[in-house]
Amino acid sequence: MPELPEVETTRRGVEPYVVGRRIVALAVHEPRLRWRVPEELPAQLAGQRVERAGRRAKYLLIELSGGTLLLHLGMSGSLRVLPAETPRVEHDHLDLVLDSGLALRFNDPRRFGSLHYTTGDPQAHPLLASLAPEPFDPAFDAEYLWKITRRRRVSIKQLIMNSRLLTLAIRVGGTTLRDYVGADGSPGYFRQRLYVYERTGKPCRNCRAPIRALVQGQRSTYYCPSCQR
Repeated sequence: MPELPEVETTRRGVEPYVVGRRIVALAVHEPRLRWRVPEELPAQLAGQRVERAGRRAKYLLIELSGGTLLLHLGMSGSLRVLPAETPRVEHDHLDLVLDSGLALRFNDPRRFGSLHYTTGDPQAHPLLASLAPEPFDPAFDAEYLWKITRRRRVSIKQLIMNSRLLTLAIRVGGTTLRDYVGADGSPGYFRQRLYVYERTGKPCRNCRAPIRALVQGQRSTYYCPSCQR
């Protein structure tokens, strides 16, 4: 699932700093994200307590005393925990200021990320309602995979990358975002362990054969012609 390791790594990183804290303010420096941040949102969030930091697919769910924030990192977004008075840098669009004196700061150069708020069941939100089971959900089993592959003429890679129809990547930080950093400002290290990704022409770490690449469904696929025959 695209970006899932990045979002889960971020969730685990911010959780200790946000749960149990109250929101002092939402400072919106640039509302023009993928969807415009509503003008009334800062007033709706002020004073609410953070109950839990969760995740559904690629969305970070910040559960509050009166509703839920849905944050999508987009293609280049990052969320950092830092002192609220820290000077902003380019592309810092949002600050969720907490009563601890810290803030969750959202930076997104491409502005493909988004922030939504709902007072209802977040799983029923239009952006989440049609998503497939979580990869670690018991419902995501062999029978489910068999059902969704029937009557489909598409490569296996395109199918399993479709979030509408895993543990190692989460533990070491994710791979998808080229400039991804963890919630504490540290880089995601999973890409440093990759054997073929973005290594076209370089020797395979196992057999030394040159890595090849092809495009499937507008996504690049990298492979070793010797080890992965």
